[in-house]
Amino acid sequence: MDREQIKTILPHREPMLLVDEVTLEGDAAVGLYHVRGDEYFLQGHFPGNPVVPGVILCEILAQSACVLLQGSLKEGQLPMYTGLNHVKFRSPVRPGDTVQTRCRVTRVKHPFYFAEGTVTVDGRLCVSAEFSFAITGA
Repeated sequence: MDREQIKTILPHREPMLLVDEVTLEGDAAVGLYHVRGDEYFLQGHFPGNPVVPGVILCEILAQSACVLLQGSLKEGQLPMYTGLNHVKFRSPVRPGDTVQTRCRVTRVKHPFYFAEGTVTVDGRLCVSAEFSFAITGA
């Protein structure tokens, strides 16, 4: 899926759409985001030494995972973050990096979806996390 196809699932729009493409590999969603360097979140984080904030990396992970929910969403419904657990930041992400996410749903107790995932750059683990969503609306 490219950005336009992702927009049919996610309500996010620029500058908060943080996934360039997502593919499904079995029960996993694999997302890509190319850090250009001109993103709003790099402007002050940190001057002269830009690093993608950890919360943004978690958002990239969540947006990638939401593609796994596409068959569960009815019109007017949105997946909303409900929790982050066991988040570990292992290595910084910088302009020019291509972030790859890999996530999968581990458990469902409707309307809640529980997932786990990783963020890597060139095979280097940057973030690992467990997280959850609730489907809200309609």
